Amino acid sequence: MTLFHFGNCFALAYFPYFITYKCSGLSEYNAFWRCVQAGATYLCVQLCKMLFLATFFPTWEGAAGSFDFIGEFMKSTVDLADLLGLHLVMSRNAGKGEYKIMVAAMGWATAELVMSRCLPLWVGARGIEFDWKYIQMSIDSNISLVHYMAVAALVWMWTRYDLPTHYRLPVTVLLGLSMYKAFLMDCFVHVFLLGSWPADSEGRVCFDQLCGRTWHFT
Repeated sequence: MTLFHFGNCFALAYFPYFITYKCSGLSEYNAFWRCVQAGATYLCVQLCKMLFLATFFPTWEGAAGSFDFIGEFMKSTVDLADLLGLHLVMSRNAGKGEYKIMVAAMGWATAELVMSRCLPLWVGARGIEFDWKYIQMSIDSNISLVHYMAVAALVWMWTRYDLPTHYRLPVTVLLGLSMYKAFLMDCFVHVFLLGSWPADSEGRVCFDQLCGRTWHFT
């Protein structure tokens, strides 16, 4: 039964990435190694972010249950490196805009999936006791894929010279929301005392729908 639960979580987390890669046309362009390079860029960016955070932002030592709004806001500012990393990946790939966006998003999201969720699923989902958090973790990985596709599209649109002026501000605002997403969600959870399901899943779905609609209309 535990192996069956692990198989369900693994399929729910990883198969959408495989289906997206096959059905988006990336396999026809032999873009596998391009996605691997994007994943390697993700690892370098995360390493630089961890070193920067460990050096300039020490661990919060306030009272239990308190929330350091200023500190968390400053930490979220470091996520600007993710936007720069996505721009670097797309600038190094030649081709149509859709191809650049999909390569950057697939490589970035897959690297995050492997590094942050592979080991917890392997160790926890095979445990004796059933826990919904691994189903939630698998669903969240799918939301992350949509999120990075939307963010990559926003970065690509913001760097275009022919982007209409009246679209520049909405794209910039959405990029700012994507950068401070974790901070805004933490504030939302702290203020309204939400549980993990509405805070993690519903909030990110609403944000990604907003980004996706902006991508569609622009």
